[in-house]
Amino acid sequence: MPHPPPRQDAITAEPQSAPLDERGVAVFCALAILTHIALTGGRVTVSLGALAQGASSFTVGVLMALFALVPMLLSVHAGRWVDHIGARRPMRIGAALLIAGSLLPFALQDTRVLFVSSCLTGIGCMVFQIAVQNVMGVYATPDRRILNFSRLSLSLSISGFGGPLVAGLSIDHLGFRWAFGVLLLCQLLALGVLLKQQRRLPRAAGTARHAAREQVGDLLASPILRRVLIATALLSGAWDLNSFMVPIFGAAIGLSATTIGIILSAFAVATFVIRIMLPWIQRRIAPWTLLRTAMFTASAVYVLYPFFREVPVLIMLAFLLGLALGSGQPSLLALLHAHAPPGRAAEALGLRMATINGGQFVLPLAFGSLSAMAGLGLPFWTVAACLFAGGLFNRPPPRITPAAPAAPSAGHADAVDGPPARPGRR
Repeated sequence: MPHPPPRQDAITAEPQSAPLDERGVAVFCALAILTHIALTGGRVTVSLGALAQGASSFTVGVLMALFALVPMLLSVHAGRWVDHIGARRPMRIGAALLIAGSLLPFALQDTRVLFVSSCLTGIGCMVFQIAVQNVMGVYATPDRRILNFSRLSLSLSISGFGGPLVAGLSIDHLGFRWAFGVLLLCQLLALGVLLKQQRRLPRAAGTARHAAREQVGDLLASPILRRVLIATALLSGAWDLNSFMVPIFGAAIGLSATTIGIILSAFAVATFVIRIMLPWIQRRIAPWTLLRTAMFTASAVYVLYPFFREVPVLIMLAFLLGLALGSGQPSLLALLHAHAPPGRAAEALGLRMATINGGQFVLPLAFGSLSAMAGLGLPFWTVAACLFAGGLFNRPPPRITPAAPAAPSAGHADAVDGPPARPGRR
């Protein structure tokens, strides 16, 4: 019986070279929660701490921008670095940066220290998350990859809810200094778990890279990667619109702070619910179909949002929006890994993260300007139009039919172009 070509064998065997078992996936999800808490809790603690120290609202705005601005500039380079040396050292360095970001304001109560803390926390979280996402995707078979990303997204939903809650409780009961101390303990715990479990991390492949001068344009040359990045920008922008405009809209129509919080909580609960259901959904719906459905649904919600003042309706719309936007991230991550050039998956993840951080830095300014110039409805309808156009544009790519029924080729085609289904299912 003829043996498969060595090159093809290496490609199909790569995900098995350092398999992630169920315990390994749980370990990395726990690490993602602990490190992401530094970012979500740090934003609350830094902003309120700066105000307590007498900083102006402009200073607080600059501090919040630094969480996203510096990672936006460095994330592509960080992804390229992870591709070249593997995940072990980037994870350790990311954890060390997060520890420093919490330790400095814990030790020194000075507004100037908060600028350094914001930068260190943003960079550390960015490096760690790129490395975790890369491990979850590269070292998994295609059918396991989307399940891994569903669990990772669910973990980030937990930290997105838990970080601000931990920060708020710590500030109220322990004070600002010890709130940073609690965040510091979380990062020390993350580093301890990482050092104990780092045997699960694959070592760098050590293969020579022929493209010494890789360019981001090489990634953008792929039509499918461009589609993934466009979808990332649209869904991330829609998420940012909800976070920024719903409190402004609620205040404008006379809702209390508690009511606005309930509406935002309905969105957060929906993202958690949909991510629990995603493994079941993704066995039946192709990633591109799921993304288009998310865009069309979010577009419809944003068209309707400005027309309603009734709180139950707004809660229902927020929940529906959370279901739509919460379903997008795992599919985007899986598609990014499937279509990234060989050996450049982490760089593609860095480009995706740069897109997200760029939106978090720019879009609030754009939304505020639009609402000031033309009323509260225009930001909602502008994003709705962009989402609708994105749903039309992001049609599923043509499915590649293998010329011969050889098993390796069929598996590869399923991984790249088809839904996450078993052979024989469409």
